[in-house]
Formats: sequence, C-alpha cells, structure tokens
Amino acid sequence: MKINTIEFRILQAALLPAVLVALGLNGVFFFNALYDIERDHSQIENMLLQQVVAASEHGLLTGDSDHLQAVAHSALHEPMMRSVRIVDTRGRLLASAGQATTAIPNFPKDHMVENRDRATGLKLLAQTVRFDGIREPAGPAKSQMLGQVLIELSQESVLQHRRDALWMSLWMTLGGLLFGAVLGLRLTRRVRPPITRVSRMIERISRGELSARIALHDDDPLHGVQLGLNQMAERLQSHRDELELRIHQATLNLHDKIEEAQLATQAKTRFLAAASHDLRQPTHALGMFVARLAQLQHNTEARHLIGSLERSVQALQDMLDGLLDLSRLETGVVQAQIRAFSLNMIFDQLRVDFSLVAAEKSLRLRIKASDALVLSDPALLQRILLNLLDNALRYTLHGWVLLACRRTADGKQVRIEIRDTGIGIAPEHHAAIFNEFYQVNNVARDRSKGMGLGLNIVARATQLLGLRLQMRSRPGQGTCFSLELPLAPPDVVPERRVAVRESTVDYLTHRHVLVVEDDALAREALVTLLQSWGALVLPAEDMASALASLQHGVVPDVIVSDYRLPGAGDGMAVIARVRAQAGVTIPACLISGEIDSALMQCAKDAGLALLHKPVRPAKLRSLLRHLLAEIQVGRTGGLT
Repeated sequence: MKINTIEFRILQAALLPAVLVALGLNGVFFFNALYDIERDHSQIENMLLQQVVAASEHGLLTGDSDHLQAVAHSALHEPMMRSVRIVDTRGRLLASAGQATTAIPNFPKDHMVENRDRATGLKLLAQTVRFDGIREPAGPAKSQMLGQVLIELSQESVLQHRRDALWMSLWMTLGGLLFGAVLGLRLTRRVRPPITRVSRMIERISRGELSARIALHDDDPLHGVQLGLNQMAERLQSHRDELELRIHQATLNLHDKIEEAQLATQAKTRFLAAASHDLRQPTHALGMFVARLAQLQHNTEARHLIGSLERSVQALQDMLDGLLDLSRLETGVVQAQIRAFSLNMIFDQLRVDFSLVAAEKSLRLRIKASDALVLSDPALLQRILLNLLDNALRYTLHGWVLLACRRTADGKQVRIEIRDTGIGIAPEHHAAIFNEFYQVNNVARDRSKGMGLGLNIVARATQLLGLRLQMRSRPGQGTCFSLELPLAPPDVVPERRVAVRESTVDYLTHRHVLVVEDDALAREALVTLLQSWGALVLPAEDMASALASLQHGVVPDVIVSDYRLPGAGDGMAVIARVRAQAGVTIPACLISGEIDSALMQCAKDAGLALLHKPVRPAKLRSLLRHLLAEIQVGRTGGLT
C-alpha cells in the first residue's frame, strides 16, 4: 500500500486512536498488575516472617536450641525461603538453615528491617522477637526482647509474575492494534470508493465539466457530501449557462455598437477628408497670394498688415502640417527607413532653421557638432528633433537652448539631449503632455503656442523607431528631453547629401513651367507666384488643355500638377501623357490636398515628389530649383 494514497490515510486515521487507546489501557493494566504483585508478595513475605517469629518465641525464651533449629528447617520448606537465622539479643547465632548470603545486621530495637540485594535477587527481612509477659492490673505489660529472626527470600517468583504481566500487556496491545487494523481496512474498503468518486467529480468540475454527476446510493457513507457536490455542480452549470447567455447578448450588443462606431468613424473620416481637401485648396491659394503680395512695394502700415496676414497663414499652414503628420503616423503610412547617416547632416539643417527664431527671442541656441554615425531614419529623427527644439524655444523666455550628443558608457549608442532654461513642466503634467492637443498654461488656445501636437508626434515617431524618449523637468528650472540611438558599424558607408549651389544661378528664370490645376483660384495664385520668380508659365486645367499647350512647340522644363483633376485622368496620368507626347522625361511634381496613404505610395513608385496643400512657397521654390538643377547637372556633368 502506497503511503500517499487515500487508503493509507484512512488506515492511519483508524489506527491512531486504536493505538492510543490500546497503549493507554494496557499501560494502566500493566502498572496495576505490578502493584498487585508487589503488594501480594509483600504480604506473603511478612506472613512467613511472622510465622517464624511466633514459632521462635518459645525456643528463645527457654533457650532450646533444638527447637529453634527445627523451626528454621521447617521454614526452609517454603519455596521462596532461601535461608533462616535466629540470633539472641547479643547477636549470637542460635539456629540456621539454608545458605545465608548477607551478614547479620546491627540488632534492631523495635522494628522490622527490609533490605533488597539486586545482584543476588534476594530480599532480607529481620524482625525482633519479644516476650510481653503477664499483664498486671495496676500497671502496663512488661515486654522482654528475646532475640532476632532473619530470613532471606528469593524474588524469582516476583520477577516471573512481572514478566507474565508484561507479556499479557503486550499481547493485549497487539490484539487491540490488530483489531483496529482490521476495522480500519474494512472502513477503508467502504469509504475509498465514494472518496474516489468525489475526487474525480471535483477534478472534472475543475476542468469545466459542470454537467458531471455522481451516482448516489442510500447506504453510501458519503451520501450527503456527494449530494451536496451534485447540487453545487448544478448551480455552477446554471450560473455558467446564464453568464454565457449574458455574454452572448452583450457581444451582440457590442458588435452592434462597434458597427455603429465604425460607420460613424467612416463618416467622420470621409467628412474630414473632404473638409481637409476643401480647406487646403483656399489655404494653398491664400499662401501663394500672400507670398506674391509680400513681394510688392507697400507703405509701412500695409507691410504691417501683410506681416500679420503672413503669420496667420503660417499658423494655419502649421496646423494643417501638424494634422497631416499626425494622420500619417496614426494610419501607418510612414514606415521607418533605417540607414546609416551622420548626425551633423541633421544638426546643420536645424541650426539654419532655428537660428533666426532664437535671435528674435534673444536666446542663445547652441547646437554642438557631432561626428557620430548612427542607424535610424533621418527624416523621422529630424522631425523629432525639430519638434523638440521648436517646443524648447517656444517655452523658453530667457537663457539658452542646447542640442548636443555624447556616446554612452558601453560605446554602442549615442545619447542626444535637448536642454533649455524654460518654464519647465510640473510632475502632474509629465504624462499628459504627450497627448494630442494637450497644452500646459494655454487654456485660451493661443495660436502662438502651437496646437499641442508637437510632443504627440514626437512620441509616435520615437515609438515607430523603437526609441525610448526620456524627460526630466521641474517648474522654473527648464526641461531636458533625451533619447539614445545605436551607432552605425565602422564599415557602413553613411548617407550624404549633395548640396546644390543655388546662390550662383536661379534655375527658374525663363524656364517653362506647366501648371495643371483645376481650381481657378489656386491656379491663378500659383501662376502669379511663379511668374514673380521669373518663370514662363503654361497654365492648364485638365489633360486636354495640358496636351494642347504642347502644340505650340513649347516643351515645358518642369511640370507642376494637381492630383485631382476633372475628367478621367488624374495628375499622374497627365504627367505621363505630357512626357510621352514630348518624347522626354520632364521633371515633375504633384500637389494634392488629399492625405491618402495609397496616393503617397503611388507617387513614390512613380518617382514623383508629392507636396501636400497648403504648399509653402519657399518649399515649392526649393523643390523646383532642385529638379531643374538636377537636369543642369545631368547636361553639363557638374555644377554651374
């Protein structure tokens, strides 16, 4: 029988009380038997002693040695007796029988002496013999000491009775244990099956089989337990069925809510896309008109109004650009393009972009050069650092802003930090500032403080790059943003940008630019601005008018086309047809108010630059110069 089974444990439970009871009862029996044996033997020994004393009294009184010797020999016939000695008051031996092993002790005065010798197993008893004489009526009886009787008794019979009592106790204990074991085994055989059924039932319930039931028997010792277990399983099954029904109903309701939310989201997306496109069209035209207006001669008041108008248009364009960046990151359009490049390539551009802003606020902008080559996406990293620097300069009223980097202790990464002495951020705002449209201390929504999208774009871009953005800030003590980038392996060739020296040649002057735009206002604004830059503009509103412009024998040097055009063709189709009719690959770019990811991928596959409306005039002019400069480089084999 295994010691970890139910049978063994039941047997243990049955035997333990039996063992305790048997040991207790037999212990009481054994010690009581010992007491009775000792008491009975002591009484017998005293009786023998008293008989010898009484028989010796006459011999001691008369001095009859033969009589005393006869008494001694007669006493020796008792099985327990080993020796008998009778002495007078002076200790002289008068009679003896048997072989004495002990010396005669000092003569006692008036009591019995008892001495045990454990080495020999003998017991010595000594008793004084007295003669009381004749009692006189007027006085006490006179007592005369005659001598002493000493007897030695064997203890073998006592020991034998003790052994008998011990064996009887052991046999009774063993019998009790055997009886308990038999009862325990019978109990085990009776209880084991229902316990096994209960155990299996619990195991099935734990596996989720709530339909399991135990077959009940009236004579089962665990009938009540099994009945309760069946009732518990029934209740659990009922509750589970009810819960599953509720979950099913809640799931159906949730599906309905999800479908409603999806329909609402799709409607909102369609509305925002249409509203975004329709909003970008006039904003795009407004930016072109304001840029052209700023080129004309005006008085002081008019220049002030035009400056305010430029700032308003700039704020509107920043808002739309921020929403565009957020939408592209949110929809997964932007994919990280990891490659090796020099940090200075980004630092130099940021130094150019923000030097004037820092100077206008009388702040010291320090961007330390770095020779580190890192592995990341340069466009996304530049957007991250641009937003962090813009945020630092916006909320720093005096002092300095620092952009620097250093290698980490392990030499495998570089740590970039943007520090400022600005107003700082309270701890309760540290997590919330990365949410969309969240701004600290801008309840009035001051447009000069941005829209609250910059840090959200930073958080999304760092997540896309797999970087960890850290921030330390305290109110009134400035802020520090930091992130770590992996260094490029030494054998990797970094990406380099070839600078075109645009200051020596204006590639737009007297160049034919085909402008395809169906919106009359946007087309007029773009044509007017290009003409102010010295370009010869060929305006068109659709594919037919664009192809018709080639019939006069003029081949455009560059094409600027809107994507959405009336009729069957779009901007990419127009560019392809114009190139095919001209017989040359004319540099071209697309302008669109749509932010669809599929359009971005199509433009990328076609090798066309895509500008989102509203287009900043400076960005458009830089792109056109770049396209025309590439042609010039290709024709001359170098830079002019």
